[in-house]
Amino acid sequence: MTTMSTGAVLVLGGARSGKSRFAEGLVLGTGLSRHYLATGRAWDDEMQARIDKHREDRGPLWNTIEEPLDIVSTLEVIDGPANVVLVDCLTLWVTNLMMDEGRDLRAEFERLKAHAATARARIVFVSNEVGLGIVPENRMAREFRDHAGRLHQMIAEVANEVYFVAAGLPLKMKG
Repeated sequence: MTTMSTGAVLVLGGARSGKSRFAEGLVLGTGLSRHYLATGRAWDDEMQARIDKHREDRGPLWNTIEEPLDIVSTLEVIDGPANVVLVDCLTLWVTNLMMDEGRDLRAEFERLKAHAATARARIVFVSNEVGLGIVPENRMAREFRDHAGRLHQMIAEVANEVYFVAAGLPLKMKG
């Protein structure tokens, strides 16, 4: 498994690409206090079942924090050189922000970018790459794709390492 350097890491990939498993592997080998910042929200029964399964799978190896909206404040609270934080996932966070009316997504993204650039804790961000497919047919889906793409660019800019995962195989793009 790859050894993670200090600073932020961005792990991108499609659905069921192995990106979360790869990111967890980066974190488990650090010897630091592990924190799992989960952004998922249960909008329906199927999503609730997924969240429950993820909680069970993580078990006692992780200090799990569930925060769907204010992830920067959460990251600030646990920011310290003895900690490593896995944020899973940024695209669910984008969805949550879009569904929470009145949010300034650009300002939220800038705030996260600023924190990622200066954090004392190691942070591994996981996110779905959604810009490789066809153009979505509806406005909200196109806005989501565009927001996610802009956020990925912002985090990749300040990250020390960026990976793209497909079929369980990581491709190191930066670092």
